Amino acid sequence: MVLRSQSQAEYNPRNLGHFGLNLRRYAHFTSPIRRYADLVVHRALIRAFGLGEGGLTDKEIDELEEVSAAISDTERRAMAAERDTVDRLIAAYLADRIGASFPAKVSGLVRSGLFVRLAETGADGFVPASAIGHEYFYHDEVRQALVGEDTGLAYQLGDPVEVRLVEAIPTAGALRFDMLSEGRKIATSGSRRRSPGPDRSKRGGRGGSRSGGPPRGGRSKKRR
Repeated sequence: MVLRSQSQAEYNPRNLGHFGLNLRRYAHFTSPIRRYADLVVHRALIRAFGLGEGGLTDKEIDELEEVSAAISDTERRAMAAERDTVDRLIAAYLADRIGASFPAKVSGLVRSGLFVRLAETGADGFVPASAIGHEYFYHDEVRQALVGEDTGLAYQLGDPVEVRLVEAIPTAGALRFDMLSEGRKIATSGSRRRSPGPDRSKRGGRGGSRSGGPPRGGRSKKRR
């Protein structure tokens, strides 16, 4: 949660330091070279210390701002592609285990339900509010919890839970679960807001939410 609330790291020709490490000056590179950013840093060191041929030219130094933006964007797209690939492979692996139960942890919350991460595989999935319990659940943003309006039982970020797999769509990397664990009592923030009329219906006796969840089998994206 703390990491997701912080700005993403980026490549920049200006040395802005590292917030997490509390360093005023910071440069990251690997040896041997694995990425284009590493190559740029190595070539900058060659020029700075006069280590021979291969250092950055004046023209390349003038283009560092543009190059930094390009490789920052490329790296983020590569990370997103990697996550999508892993999600699809895990969904394919679990596709023949529909109905199985798994230990998990609550890894994220939205008004329409909660995200869980399986302990066995690290797979992420979604539990719609309608699959949580036989009451209406509201989102307490301060406590990072979904709270049952009638019982006060809640599911909070980081809680260990037991879930049952009800749908897996490998092509979308999507996993959908039902909640098996009962919530627990927590001290709520008192920020609950009631929705008028139809939005508060029990939807046939199952839990409700203020907004619709992801499409059937869908996987709402969250920051990692």
